[in-house]
Amino acid sequence: MSEITDLSARQLDLALTEPFEISLGTQHAASNLLVTVETETGVTGFGEGSPIPPVTGETQTVAVETARECKELVKRHSVGEYRQLSRNIRETFPGMASALFAVETAILDAYCREEGIPLSALFGGQPTPVKTDLTIPILPADTAAERAKAATERGYDHLKIKTGTDVTTDVERVEAVAEAAPEAVLKIDANQGWTSKETAQFANRITSSGIDLELIEQPVPATDIDGLAQARNQVNIPIAADEAVFTPADAIRIIRESAADVINVKLGKSGPLAAAEIAAIAEGADLELMVGCMLESAVGIHTSAHVVAGIGSFDYIDLDGNRLLESDFVDTEGPIHDISGPGHGVTPSSERGKQ
Repeated sequence: MSEITDLSARQLDLALTEPFEISLGTQHAASNLLVTVETETGVTGFGEGSPIPPVTGETQTVAVETARECKELVKRHSVGEYRQLSRNIRETFPGMASALFAVETAILDAYCREEGIPLSALFGGQPTPVKTDLTIPILPADTAAERAKAATERGYDHLKIKTGTDVTTDVERVEAVAEAAPEAVLKIDANQGWTSKETAQFANRITSSGIDLELIEQPVPATDIDGLAQARNQVNIPIAADEAVFTPADAIRIIRESAADVINVKLGKSGPLAAAEIAAIAEGADLELMVGCMLESAVGIHTSAHVVAGIGSFDYIDLDGNRLLESDFVDTEGPIHDISGPGHGVTPSSERGKQ
């Protein structure tokens, strides 16, 4: 196995088709980073991160600089030492989730390309197609209904609706989506926007409306584990922990405190290797598994899809980030991610988003 000879990082700015509003704010573009790792045999691996300050605590500039600082930690090391390299960079730059997701992915991608294997093989499976839901952002109820109807016409039969604002307005949005897409399976994501009391109010009103939801994702602030547990005890709809789980230790705490029914394993928070550890912990505790994403291009989304295909036990798939972009490195449409290798199978063009 050859040594890593170079690591570089640059900004990756990607336009969205529409502004994307959640309870934490509105994004008008994806301000990401792209990391490239090169080996002495001429193989190149690629990784992407999508820093979102309210979630990951990083700006794009900080994430890019952090990734560049990783160069001296990985250079002249064998790409086959990817587990130790991941530990080293995470111990050196704790909490820099997006930057380290991009670096770790680039190393894993380079390793798999050298070996001629798909990334999914590192996680135990083949690169089978992965089907995603589609997210309806915070919108007026009538506009949300139009988006939902259009999504079902494009083949999406699972929809995730953003909530976490005023409970009455959120209920109206969900009711409008349910009426516009009566055959779709629905879940909602409050992105930390409610209290446990508001979560119960929302759940009671939705249940009274006769609407079945798959789950309620992260209804309370990430630091409020007691509130998350209270919400779980107060409602009959499964509760998912998202922003509350970045590390395997976080997952263990959620399990010990009986705070959720579902854990959202998001590579943008944890990186591929720790995401697999979190998935194993959740499975061991008999919790359901969800995979989520940030506003990533196919580089990040296909990386997550490979982990999903490799592990093979995810119950909920929310990998629609690149479906919200104006353009992508891979031309795709609809709910199916057709992934391939070697590595994650995506070779980004050199100029798009470059700064």
